[in-house]
Amino acid sequence: MYGKQTERAIAAMSRLAEVWDGGQTRLSAIDIAEDRGLPRPMVAKLLTALSRAGLVSGSPGPGGGYALAKRPDQIALQDVYVLFERENTSSLCPFGGGVCGVGEPCALHDRLVQMEGSVRSMLRNTTFEIFREAAQSKGLKPAARDAVPPKGRESYRAPTHKGV
Repeated sequence: MYGKQTERAIAAMSRLAEVWDGGQTRLSAIDIAEDRGLPRPMVAKLLTALSRAGLVSGSPGPGGGYALAKRPDQIALQDVYVLFERENTSSLCPFGGGVCGVGEPCALHDRLVQMEGSVRSMLRNTTFEIFREAAQSKGLKPAARDAVPPKGRESYRAPTHKGV
């Protein structure tokens, strides 16, 4: 769906959304990295890019740190996605050969178009408010890094059974 850089940027932004209180609470790059289990240098680099894009604001020195530059409901996942992902401009079909959309479609064409549309819609229509609400209104917190998912519950990241 998207690369590690985008995932990590969304993770950093989601942490800032969780503590959103109008921008009063600020977190350091180190705090965000530790809270999300991310490499510190990568988080610092991502926050710089997010700051340049006007998505976060940073303050140096004691009491400084980062906060969202806008309310979480005003920042969509798409705003982060476009900073770190390149648009695929190739018109070649990755699975059936030939030019996609010309002639007979490959066997996956309709499913891929539908999936791509769903992903674009989710990125466009999902704001960081979902993270603020989960943390502040519902009290949800990420599971410990050594936690094991209960049987029968699917993981977004890892297959639930071998061979998948």
